[in-house]
Amino acid sequence: MVVQALKDQGVDTVFGYPGGAVLPIYDEIFQQNDIRHILVRHEQGAVHAAEGYARSTGKPGVVLVTSGPGATNAVTGLTDALMDSIPLVVLTGQVPTFMIGSDAFQEADTVGITRPCTKMNWLVKDTDKLAGTIHEAFHVATAGRPGPVLVDIPKDVQFADGQYVRAEDADLGHYQPRTKGDAEEIAELVAAIEVAKKPVFYTGGGVINSGTKASELLRELVEATGFPITSTLMGLGAYPASGDKWLGMLGMHGLYEANLAMHDCDLMINVGARFDDRITGRIDAFSPNSVKAHIDIDPSSINKVIRVDIPIVGDVTEVLQDVLELWKSRGAKTDKTGLAKWWKKIAGWQEVKCLNYKPNDKTIRPQHALTRLEALTKHRKDDRFICTEVGQHQMWAAQYLGFENPHQWMTSGGLGTMGYGLPASVGVQIAHPDALVINVAGEASWLMNMQEMGTAVQYRAPVKQFILNNERLGMVRQWQELLHGERYSHSWSEALPDFVKLAEAFGCKGIRVSDPADLDDAIQEMLDYDGPVIMDCLVEKHENCFPMIPSGKAHNEMLLGEAETQGAIDAKGSVLV
Repeated sequence: MVVQALKDQGVDTVFGYPGGAVLPIYDEIFQQNDIRHILVRHEQGAVHAAEGYARSTGKPGVVLVTSGPGATNAVTGLTDALMDSIPLVVLTGQVPTFMIGSDAFQEADTVGITRPCTKMNWLVKDTDKLAGTIHEAFHVATAGRPGPVLVDIPKDVQFADGQYVRAEDADLGHYQPRTKGDAEEIAELVAAIEVAKKPVFYTGGGVINSGTKASELLRELVEATGFPITSTLMGLGAYPASGDKWLGMLGMHGLYEANLAMHDCDLMINVGARFDDRITGRIDAFSPNSVKAHIDIDPSSINKVIRVDIPIVGDVTEVLQDVLELWKSRGAKTDKTGLAKWWKKIAGWQEVKCLNYKPNDKTIRPQHALTRLEALTKHRKDDRFICTEVGQHQMWAAQYLGFENPHQWMTSGGLGTMGYGLPASVGVQIAHPDALVINVAGEASWLMNMQEMGTAVQYRAPVKQFILNNERLGMVRQWQELLHGERYSHSWSEALPDFVKLAEAFGCKGIRVSDPADLDDAIQEMLDYDGPVIMDCLVEKHENCFPMIPSGKAHNEMLLGEAETQGAIDAKGSVLV
């Protein structure tokens, strides 16, 4: 039943790790060839790999793990997927029904433990309901705001016989999210678009989750209106980084021009983002003079953090389609004079060149490493997938790498999960075997799930691990420098491995580079190697990631690094040299 239900749902890949409570399912997997099972080295790795698969394909990722520690090891990945709206179906084994509650071997209250970190979960005690529950799980995971679901299956249920229910005959329950936006609210948004003098599109991962059509409609609307556009970390790629309306990423480590545009705008059009704290900064000072519209399929996200003037509950694709049609039917009007002045003001902010840095001829600066990685891989932007771990390197990757298409950027946004990138990159490579898949990592974050290099080698997944090694917990160290009096409490390791030898121990290629003069050749060697690579790029140890909105500050109070105009920005957006 389990294997047939997965086939009926179009599943071709399952990431998992066997154990006693799921051996009947694994026995059935052994006896078929339609579904490929990827054996990971840890259950957290299985869920992150499934996240990478899902994020890069738009299809739900599927995970199979055993009871007890198998299920509890999956909790971090489930929470990560819930925060970032990644569709996952996780199947867990459970002790037999008659042993539940007896503290049996490898028993855990999986449904209770995972209730807060899934969209929905089920404990299936009736074999006749097993197939229908799995079909419902796929529906809940993918409908509305995507997210992870979990089906807990006791071992005696796996051994039992029952009636199979086909996908088309399954009762999908009462979960039918609203996809069509309210006509009056859409008309109000169109009216606001027609008169706005300082508008901005603020876009998020919801655009990507809605599908390729959503990105196409967003691009059409941006080009037709001439409005500037910015994005959250999760929304990168929905609008091309090479587009002339692109302001770059916004938020705590976003670009100066993007944050100032958000602060000063008179119309903010939020498309598929959730006003999280990394974006808003201090809420009472967030874009104080703007009319705010919010398009989101999740009604609970609207007015949760920021009170908006035009709330539109609906699927991004359908709402953008209706907005475009109505706006065009009314004459496709905008305030061109106001818009020209707005772009002139934005151009002044762009002259600050907030991502400027000076390359060093003795030490590799991380910004330079990513600038060169971008230059040497930009010709493959159509089949280049970038994953990251979490920390400074993640922010630098978002700043210095350009994304032209959706589904090509995989990172842990809401939960900020160290250890995400390596298994996610394996999941992406499994889904796209001929693509270039690079995981931009910090050495500390990468070590958290380094065992998944074994998975990459076993399945011949030629993932490239691009480690920016500063021998520090970089973001922790930065905050300690700026906010804790330079008291560097446990933000470095004195026992890092030799990453080249580690690569060789795993059976893959290791490369080390420390001289800026050798950087291009080392990157090219990594790219040319037909197999998995661990590249140890030794970078400046005490580099800080700028721009930065300090904790508790407003959008327009930014710290700049080596921008052409150096210093901090005061409350009016002026530069303090």
